[in-house]
Amino acid sequence: QLQLVESGGGLVQPGGSLRLSCAASGFTLDAHAIGWFRQAPGKEREGVSCISSSDGSRVYAESVIGRFTISMDNAKNAVYLQMASLKPEDAGNYYCAVGELLVLDDMEYEYWGQGTQVTVSS
Repeated sequence: QLQLVESGGGLVQPGGSLRLSCAASGFTLDAHAIGWFRQAPGKEREGVSCISSSDGSRVYAESVIGRFTISMDNAKNAVYLQMASLKPEDAGNYYCAVGELLVLDDMEYEYWGQGTQVTVSS
């Protein structure tokens, strides 16, 4: 059974850091694009970052450049999102997803996890 499970969310103060994990089971992440998306209450889901499992190419949303880093561990079949210098506007439910194209368009992603909640507040 194909499954994506996110973890690592929580409450953090502004300026703090979190590391999100996305573990895949039932399939391998080879030859796919893996993306992180987030959705805050009342807002549309937006792409944060994505990585190509083929060559490690990365794409970041402009709002997170220099603060977030996406990485993957093929041996563990997992993708990570290291988030630093967090801001209140980074809060939301963070989802990982698997697709074919290295783009930050959620319509291009076929498989989704259930999400992990990130709260940035003092």
